[in-house]
Amino acid sequence: MFGSNMDSGPDAVVVPGTMVFPTRFVWKHGGNSVFLCGNFTQWSQLVPMLPVEGCDNVFQAVYGLMPGYYQYKFYVDGQWRYDESQPYVTSEYGVVNTLSWAMDYMDVDNEAFRRMARVTDGPLTEVVPSISDADVQASRQRVSLFLSTHTVYELLPESGKVVALDVDLPVKQAFHILHEQGIPMAPLCDFSSGQFVGVLSALDFILILRELGSHASNLTEEELETHTISAWKEGKAYLNRQNDVHGRAFPRHLVHAGPYDNLKDVALKILQNEVATVPIIISSSEDGSFPQLLHLASLAGILKCICRYFRHCASSLPILQLPICAIPVGTWAPKIEESNRRSLAMLRPGDTLGSALNLLVQAQVSSIPIVDDNDSLLDIYCRSDITALAKDRAYTHINLEEITIHQALQLGQDSYSPYELRSQRCQMCLRSDSLHKVMERLANPGVRRLVVVEAGSKRVEGIVSLSDIFKFLLG
Repeated sequence: MFGSNMDSGPDAVVVPGTMVFPTRFVWKHGGNSVFLCGNFTQWSQLVPMLPVEGCDNVFQAVYGLMPGYYQYKFYVDGQWRYDESQPYVTSEYGVVNTLSWAMDYMDVDNEAFRRMARVTDGPLTEVVPSISDADVQASRQRVSLFLSTHTVYELLPESGKVVALDVDLPVKQAFHILHEQGIPMAPLCDFSSGQFVGVLSALDFILILRELGSHASNLTEEELETHTISAWKEGKAYLNRQNDVHGRAFPRHLVHAGPYDNLKDVALKILQNEVATVPIIISSSEDGSFPQLLHLASLAGILKCICRYFRHCASSLPILQLPICAIPVGTWAPKIEESNRRSLAMLRPGDTLGSALNLLVQAQVSSIPIVDDNDSLLDIYCRSDITALAKDRAYTHINLEEITIHQALQLGQDSYSPYELRSQRCQMCLRSDSLHKVMERLANPGVRRLVVVEAGSKRVEGIVSLSDIFKFLLG
């Protein structure tokens, strides 16, 4: 490591000014432990660089700099390195990379997404960009117009498969199918009536596991051998007191859409009914009999359409320029919680699986970050993780209050489908990332939410989901 006597010296030339800009440094050549060091750190401080999710061998760090001239190097696995693909010179510290700009140039992801801080005699004070209410409404109107004038047909893939289950299928067999197919839910078909009647989801499995673990439960594991999906749905309605005065379950109609429905209506159906997907069903007969299941529409697919349409005209949506911390979107940790946001629930690896499942149900969320004692992100537990317990009937010989979250994840570590690798499940972003960048990331296959972390420490600051984005965009 460079010694403490390696101060900024004559090579640190800073243009006089009052602005500090977050500058992104990137190391693209791999390593296990990567740090940044330069004359802006007096050559004595190592700045940790974080791996970029989804990009092997790429590390990045953001450091606030005033416009000027700088020299820097990378400390990779205990050795000093420089990036030959970037400008470099030979100095008294060996070969170093260089960075130079004037007041009208900054090395950031996108000029429209700058985060600024004014230099005072004391600590740096963050100045978050903002736009007017009129610009927000104009952006929302453009998104609404786009969604209203485009139909579900744009979501249909050229080829693919959709799994549907018979309501008379035993529950145990149904969850084995979900696990084997690598899917968290499936539409239900009543073949006797020729109609799609509901959806079996990971939440159903969670409720069944909790019911099995209850001392007052009327359902035993052996009964799952013959207990059908339709019988479970009736029992679930009874548990939720969804019954009339005669004790019969209220019929709950399937939330679905047709291929000619517009994208806005589908997005609102998903949000208002608090479901993850909406089956796209079409029937060639007037009475709706013998329907065909075409697709499962989700917010991710709709968001992908939005990103594709506005990718080359992002300036028409001023709200895309804002960092996510500047808009009412997401759920945030108490330390930075604002009055209009819910606080974020977090779990420790040693917490019980039972407590995790209870929290998923009570908080009505689809995932919870798992953190260490410093609240740094370790993993994430999702509703869909529960289907991994169907492997080798693991759920039949576990006690929810004795098995830890870490152990439960270990049981299912080899159970993730190719479309939902662990690197995709636990993707991160920074609170300074723009809404545009967050939307692009959430539109990727398998990415359902982004965990907002602090640069360097990976301390969890919040979580932004697909539904959060749509609730904001649609007002």
